[in-house]
This record gives sequence, C-alpha cells and structure tokens, in this order.
Amino acid sequence: MEEKLKQQPSNHLKFVLFGPESTGKTTLTKALADHFGAAWVPEYLRTFAQQKHDRQGGVISEDEIMQIAKGQMALENDIRNPNTELLFCDTNLLEILVYATYYFPNFTAPQLEEAVSRNYYDHYFLTYIDTPWVADNLRDRPHDREEMFRTFEGELRRRNLPYTVLKGPFPVRLQTAIASVEKLYKTKR
Repeated sequence: MEEKLKQQPSNHLKFVLFGPESTGKTTLTKALADHFGAAWVPEYLRTFAQQKHDRQGGVISEDEIMQIAKGQMALENDIRNPNTELLFCDTNLLEILVYATYYFPNFTAPQLEEAVSRNYYDHYFLTYIDTPWVADNLRDRPHDREEMFRTFEGELRRRNLPYTVLKGPFPVRLQTAIASVEKLYKTKR
C-alpha cells in the first residue's frame, strides 16, 4: 500500500463525519470536538479546492485525487493529542473515493481502494440532506443531494461499516452523535 495513504497507529476512537456536501459535516465535527475536548481533523479537499479556485478558477481534476487523499491522510496522521481518546474526522479516504468515482465514473486507484479497506474508523456519522443547501464557489450539485446520500449510504452498507444517520436540526444531530459517541466509548474502553 502507498505509504502516504497508510493510517498510523493511534489510541484514539475515530469517528468520521461522512456524506454529501452542504449537510453540516464541518460544523458537527467542530461541535463534537469542542463538546468532548477532543482533537479533530479538517477536510483537506475543501482547502485544496479553495486554493486552486482562488489561484486558477479551476475545478479538481481526476489527476489530483491521489494528492488530495495523501493530504487528508497526512492531516489525520499528524494529530497528536494525548489529552483525549477521541478523534473526529471531517471526512476520510472513503469520502474522497466516493466523490472521485461520482465525478469521474472511470476513476480507478487500487492504492486508494486498498487504503480505504485497511484504514480503520470506529464509527461513521452519515449526514442527511434535510439541511438547507448553502451555495458557495465550490459546491456544485444542489440537485444531486438525494442521489449522493444514497451513494454514501450504499458504500457504508457495502463495506459493512458501522454508522448512524444524523437527521433534523443541528441540536438534534449533535445530541444524537454525542449519545452514540458516549455509548461506543463505554463499550470500547
């Protein structure tokens, strides 16, 4: 496996906020990290895409997917917070793979697929599409949200990964996620 896609060992329980764009993943990631006094990993793709847009006005190309995946894994592997046993990730390699195959139907990357299969997360929070669409200069699929949600959920099911769907207003989503984290923390520790 590509070394830069390899997840480094850690003692964290790892949670991923996962799902279509404009469904509150970043807001929830930060809120969960704040609530638990935990570390969190930002979404590398968004930073990369915004910088590219600002420089060239362009969109992500298929050739940049592996660079984005390596950047995401580097952010996660660089987290060093001995004061917490929890880590909240605002996306992961599986999300990057889902988007890559959605935007580029012929996309294949055996190294990325292998990393997705080997890297481990304790639980996924799949964000539902019942939040208002917030347009910005990067989001481009307001009419594909239902299809994207089904694609994301389908990947979790196909890979038999543990997940909770987060629906409703932000306070409800946050409380649902907090309860799931607390329950898993009690059973794993």
